[in-house]
Amino acid sequence: MAEGHTRYIFSMGKLERKDNSIAFKNDSKTRYIPIKETRELYCLNEVSFNTKFLDFISKAGITMHIFNYGGGYSGTFYPKEYLINGNLTIKQSLCFVEHRLIIAKSIVNAISKNIHEVLYHYYRHDKKELKEYLDWLKYKVSELLEKASTIEHILFVEGQIWSRFYDSFKYFLPEDFLINKRVKRPPDNPMNALISFGNTMLYTKTISAIYHTHLNQSISFLHSPREGRFSLCLDLCEAFKPVLVFKTIFELVGRKKLQVSKHFDKKLNYALLNEDGKRIFIGEFGDRLGETFLHPRLKRRVSYGHCLKLDGYKLIKFILEGKEFVPFVLKEKM
Repeated sequence: MAEGHTRYIFSMGKLERKDNSIAFKNDSKTRYIPIKETRELYCLNEVSFNTKFLDFISKAGITMHIFNYGGGYSGTFYPKEYLINGNLTIKQSLCFVEHRLIIAKSIVNAISKNIHEVLYHYYRHDKKELKEYLDWLKYKVSELLEKASTIEHILFVEGQIWSRFYDSFKYFLPEDFLINKRVKRPPDNPMNALISFGNTMLYTKTISAIYHTHLNQSISFLHSPREGRFSLCLDLCEAFKPVLVFKTIFELVGRKKLQVSKHFDKKLNYALLNEDGKRIFIGEFGDRLGETFLHPRLKRRVSYGHCLKLDGYKLIKFILEGKEFVPFVLKEKM
């Protein structure tokens, strides 16, 4: 399955180089994937390969995201960084020391605004119970962030935002997709499974977007740099979760394109998407990433997926020039 320059592999098999193409072999057949038309590979099942293959895709600048048999994210094979910039890395480090709170607050503020926009859609469609959530997001969050003087306080505010968002689901989602609390590892119900899978897909997309900038993936601001090699993408994907992950989930659940009985693994208490469910989610998620709109500042059409990279460029502008960093806001489309 393909989406733009992204290739998804759902079956067990073997990846290897064949001339100047990627060959995927399983019991039934061999499929050939053109190397020049590929920028990302998603291995969503058990797939084998050797170092020769890794060297081949590395030279082609292909990022490969690996998932285990149960659908959990194992890690990313990241090609040699070709845009690494020592001067920017030094200034990015200094920015972490001097301006971490400013950037972290901007990220959390964008999360709040984008959740507000997503919930307002349902409020306009007769879900008036959402008003208290909308008012809190609109008026209280900025006040709480203004008072926050530590990263721990900012993370506490972020936690409150997500907690209230999850609580609002009871007003517009069917009962079998409600959650009592967010559970990540492992998910314990269909909605937690969807959120975890969607967040992982966005996380990997953001890794690939940052790869094509000069930013250092290991220096983050809202999240601790100690959380992992790619901690910066944890920061930059946050504002996009309501826009890309949750709007995808709500569309699929609301239109019954995803159903608990059909698209989740019964043997695992419906807490894991089956292969059909993953295909449906990835298809909708890919469509949303590829959806374009007229960017008010650039005066041209851009995709939501491209905005992941644009937020990276905004962060670079802040680091090098001190220009205010404002992550993507859905209402303003920039």
